Amino acid sequence: QIIVDDDDSKVWSLYDAGPRSIRCPLIFLPPVSGTADVFFQQILALTGWGYRVIALQYPVYWDHLEFCDGFRKLLDHLQLDKVHLFGASLGGFLAQKFAEYTHKSPRVQSLILCNAFSDTSIFNQTWTANSFWLMPAFMLKKIVLGNFASGPLDPEMADGIDFMVDRLESLGQSELASRLTLNCQNSYVEPHKIRDIPVTIMDVFDQSALSTEAKEEMYKLYPNARRAHLKTGGNFPYLCRSAEVNLYIQIHLLQFHGTRYAAIDPSMVSAEELEVQKISLHTSNEQE
Repeated sequence: QIIVDDDDSKVWSLYDAGPRSIRCPLIFLPPVSGTADVFFQQILALTGWGYRVIALQYPVYWDHLEFCDGFRKLLDHLQLDKVHLFGASLGGFLAQKFAEYTHKSPRVQSLILCNAFSDTSIFNQTWTANSFWLMPAFMLKKIVLGNFASGPLDPEMADGIDFMVDRLESLGQSELASRLTLNCQNSYVEPHKIRDIPVTIMDVFDQSALSTEAKEEMYKLYPNARRAHLKTGGNFPYLCRSAEVNLYIQIHLLQFHGTRYAAIDPSMVSAEELEVQKISLHTSNEQE
């Protein structure tokens, strides 16, 4: 746990795993309902392959600028000049806002945006954003749970949702209220400020909290982005489709191997192995 602001109540919780010699790690930012440990499948697999990954849980921030300033201080504290960001849902929006915030002196080397959005108005809640802080925790949890999938699900997806419900229960009123405020406060991404950053857009073809319009908007915003489509996975593919998600992460990070922005220990890189994985994924996508 790390405090970087003057306010002692603002505590960042994080897991930092993998070789500390790596100076440009992959950092995971969770969704509204998530904590740092929702990315345990990624931490276990990627560190096993030699990557340095950091999973974060942000403290209570009430606006995007305040979050970006705190995150910059955290990176300074960890002595990281440049990082790759994987953001899920709200985490994806905050990752884009941070890239935009630091565009004059870039801190973000690349972005993986999972079920992410670029404009908060898609939730039609900008008018309630300022009242979340008044609501009791049970009401806030109800709002978040309303976006979780219901009906018959395969066992992995059901387990993923159970795990997220459990994580949601662990969040206090101010944590939830601040995240929902960040999620719904009127704001959008200015793409011209982050145009040169390599982006992979990861989304699912089955039911998720994101509308088709929101997905289309992301594709328009990043016309050169790589696309990582998952046939199924719902809101939390990193939990219930972790093998596919981890493979897409590796493919995204492959372009930085051999450079100072590599997130992997150079001695662990086997190009042939990754090439085989890429071909097999491409083949399976074509078959689908």
